[in-house]
Amino acid sequence: MSSIVHIFVVSPDTRSERRFDLHLTVEQLKAKLELITGVPVPNQVLLLLASETDHRVVASLTDDTKPLGFYGVQDWQVIKVEDNNPATSFTGQLTDVSQVQKFELSDSEYAARKDSVLAYKQAHKMGRFAPKDEQAAQPPEPLIDIQVGSRCEVESTEEGLHKRGTVRFVGPTEFGMGTWVGIEYDEPMGKNDGSVQDVRYFRCLPKYGVFVRPEKVIIGEFPVEDIEEEM
Repeated sequence: MSSIVHIFVVSPDTRSERRFDLHLTVEQLKAKLELITGVPVPNQVLLLLASETDHRVVASLTDDTKPLGFYGVQDWQVIKVEDNNPATSFTGQLTDVSQVQKFELSDSEYAARKDSVLAYKQAHKMGRFAPKDEQAAQPPEPLIDIQVGSRCEVESTEEGLHKRGTVRFVGPTEFGMGTWVGIEYDEPMGKNDGSVQDVRYFRCLPKYGVFVRPEKVIIGEFPVEDIEEEM
């Protein structure tokens, strides 16, 4: 019987799928979870939940000396990491947008801007601004069947490198024409935090976000790889 379990790790700022050895002690687990969630080891309160859809608390992982197997951890259960002192670790600030001042434009103000997608299309006579005969001649944009929230893998030129993550955005952008796919990588292999040129399309940690063309994205049930274990 395998001693490796697949579980979900959730915290105020993160959610990921991980693989852990049942012989790992709670103390060793907390050290790994600090790197994953950003919650310092002294602040961590660990709860074992039945599943992603069943939030019943199965056990509280309170004894740092006990292995995971002692608590009967099973595949696809959830380890919830709570922060008992968020004031010292700023936990939850990445997902709390209540204090963020919203930038809003009226339709007339947006139409008056010269740096918008609308202005670009008008200047280059694209889309609904193209001459009628050109509109008829243009082939329709191919259907892109990529759903936000899907697990995916991005094509890589490096042999053996799996760039996996979750789709967070699909659509047009202000930095390039056509459709782009915004992805939150599982590891810090990206280029941004979900924003480009001061325009935000989604939110993630710095260096975890990237935008690629749809043809570079492969959708599938790609599990999160534990790079430390693979090494």
